Amino acid sequence: MTENSPQECPAGAPRGQGFPRRLRVRRRPEFERAFAQGLRCGDACLTMWAVPNDLGHARLGLVVGRRFGGAVQRNRVKRLLREAFRLTRHRLPAGLDLLCAPRPGAGISLADCVQSLTRLAARLEQQLIRRGHGPRP
Repeated sequence: MTENSPQECPAGAPRGQGFPRRLRVRRRPEFERAFAQGLRCGDACLTMWAVPNDLGHARLGLVVGRRFGGAVQRNRVKRLLREAFRLTRHRLPAGLDLLCAPRPGAGISLADCVQSLTRLAARLEQQLIRRGHGPRP
């Protein structure tokens, strides 16, 4: 057996590019706050809500309901969205909680997720700035 080098995680992803808990929206009140106070926009692939947080980094929350399909389909979409977030985290606006819900019936690929995630996050950031509720540095 070979040992992992200090620069790699057990799964093989470079260190620092995982998806730790601090980057997730996990609690029900956090989701409810984003739905009630956040702004929403969407495209053919995703619907996204954004609300400022005081953390200085973006966090991702996933909303994948049963209407999207069975457990296998839902879990696949969640894996794709988490990977898209992990890959684009450095390009996303800091200080926002981003909730993503895929559109049912849309065949989603990783490239679609990456493109939608970055485009919708930038659009929501601009809307929040125009309303005076932009993310805090």
